[in-house]
Amino acid sequence: MSAIIVDRRETPRGKSGPNRQRLLQRERSAVKEAIEKSLRDNGIKDVTSSASKKIKIRSGSGTKEPVFRHGSGGINERVYPGNKEFRKGDKIPRPQSSDGGGKKGSPDGEGEDDFIFEMSQQEYLNYVFEGLELPDLVKKALSGSDTFVLRRAGFSQDGPPSQLDVLRSMQQSHGRRISLRSSLLKKEKQLLKEKKEIEEKMQAGSASAVDQARLVEIDKELVGIARKKAAVPLFDDMDLRFRRKEKEPVPITKAVMFCLMDVSGSMGDREKDLAKRFFILLGLFLERCYERTEIVFIRHTSEAQEVDEDTFFFSRETGGTVVSTALEKMLEIIKERYAPEEWNIYGCQASDGENYDADSIKCTALLRESLLPITQYFAYIEILEEREMEVIQHDHGGELWTEYLDIVSGHKNFAMRRVAEISHIYPVFRSLFESTGKK
Repeated sequence: MSAIIVDRRETPRGKSGPNRQRLLQRERSAVKEAIEKSLRDNGIKDVTSSASKKIKIRSGSGTKEPVFRHGSGGINERVYPGNKEFRKGDKIPRPQSSDGGGKKGSPDGEGEDDFIFEMSQQEYLNYVFEGLELPDLVKKALSGSDTFVLRRAGFSQDGPPSQLDVLRSMQQSHGRRISLRSSLLKKEKQLLKEKKEIEEKMQAGSASAVDQARLVEIDKELVGIARKKAAVPLFDDMDLRFRRKEKEPVPITKAVMFCLMDVSGSMGDREKDLAKRFFILLGLFLERCYERTEIVFIRHTSEAQEVDEDTFFFSRETGGTVVSTALEKMLEIIKERYAPEEWNIYGCQASDGENYDADSIKCTALLRESLLPITQYFAYIEILEEREMEVIQHDHGGELWTEYLDIVSGHKNFAMRRVAEISHIYPVFRSLFESTGKK
């Protein structure tokens, strides 16, 4: 049974939907630049808001709509209706400002006002997450039987009209008509040959009465053959061929993202806020771009625990700092629920880099020996104070940063970034998940 989908959604402000999409395609680079500037200035609040977004771009050739005008056909002088002050040939004086002088102007150069239009949240998110992907998403497994795809599976003699294959049906019809007419054509050819021979005898005057009677019978048979040939239909039910499709289970790519956040006493409200903003952006990205991705939230002080989303973002728990407990909890959950041979495993850790003495060495060992061999990708985000971002060197930082530097060179699936203010979040996020173009 075929289905017809009619989209009755109203286009924004009564404008043409296709024209709107063509505008976005023409001005793609300008729109992306404007969105990235907005994210730098406003953080990720525009991403989480469900309201439409106003985007301001410089007017270019793509924002100009073509118009048709009738040529005036030469130089014309006219006075338009409604004019009460001037006559033909009068010169209109330049308007003067209140202080007696006009506004100062530039001696050269031209420009246009900015072009402002509204984007829906869906259009906005398409640009925000464009070109991003989970790295090395390769492991696949059949998880359940609820996801199928229709595959071509030859032809059948019945089906819905929408699946009728006209070309294949014509081929079947042509073959059937040839097979039905072949015997008639062969018989017709023999009768015509016999008729010709009798007519030649009649012209020579050697035809008998039997030949004449046979000629009458041949004409009757030819009429019957012509009637049978005309009765062969162009199409018969047996000629119809319909495209047949069968449901096949689709290999589902299963992925899990572990979000590890330090909520110890060394993480102040500002640091926690930056970490939460990063994880909110990560959650939106996974929810929008991947249907079958699970998220595991782990918070840690001197102890780590798996929590739900609300607790992860809104709980105000605090305490000491032992980072290795979060990595151990992640490893424990993987062994219990996420077999590495079936799941694509990812991790993102956010911390200010402060840790209990000697625990950072344990963290490095856990990553290098246990987690990185079974994860597709692991990212570490260090939250800095604003004044530190400009002066700190790449090879210096918190205890975790210094220890993790030994891992970067030997593991391509490990990345480290720093964040010191809200405007850093989106650029850092994009650098971590930028598509490599590999399939």
